[in-house]
Amino acid sequence: MDIFTAIRERRSCRNFLPDPVSDETIEKLLEAAIWAPSPANNQPWEFIIIKNQEVKENIHKESRVCKKRLFEKSGWNWIDRYQVNFLVEAPVIVAVIGDPEKAGAHKFLEGTEGTYQHACAAAIQNMLLAAHALGLGALWFTLFEKEDIKKILELNPAKDPVALVCLGMPAVMPTPPPRKDVKGKTVYMR
Repeated sequence: MDIFTAIRERRSCRNFLPDPVSDETIEKLLEAAIWAPSPANNQPWEFIIIKNQEVKENIHKESRVCKKRLFEKSGWNWIDRYQVNFLVEAPVIVAVIGDPEKAGAHKFLEGTEGTYQHACAAAIQNMLLAAHALGLGALWFTLFEKEDIKKILELNPAKDPVALVCLGMPAVMPTPPPRKDVKGKTVYMR
């Protein structure tokens, strides 16, 4: 699949079939992820592969609590309707964990502390595109309280759960969402 086609056709999938995803396929996705750029090539990512239903249910429960808190604080009506059942339906969830100590120049340059998150985001995008190329559906998910996810996943407190990537065979592929014209988002400095 051409890279530009993959970029245009990839969608966030929220409806998964129960078909398992093989460890071999997961390893291909992780191989794609680790080829992402990172500051000083520190490769600040780690991955936790979640297939355990109880762990997925705990993540689902936490996300529902987080969703309720967000609705109460924001008043956004859409958040109350946003369902997170895909967290228990997806055959696999990949937790992408960042290491803040591998942010590159963060110890010397103010404002660069979050570069490990940028690298993890690049790894996630690689994973999403690879999943699409392999015919899988995937979703980049961040609607959770980090401290609660750390407890569920028994993470070292110094590590950062950057995102959860839900993976599986898509039951339904969504239609393309609208995109704003690139010219309205671009400034050339010549």
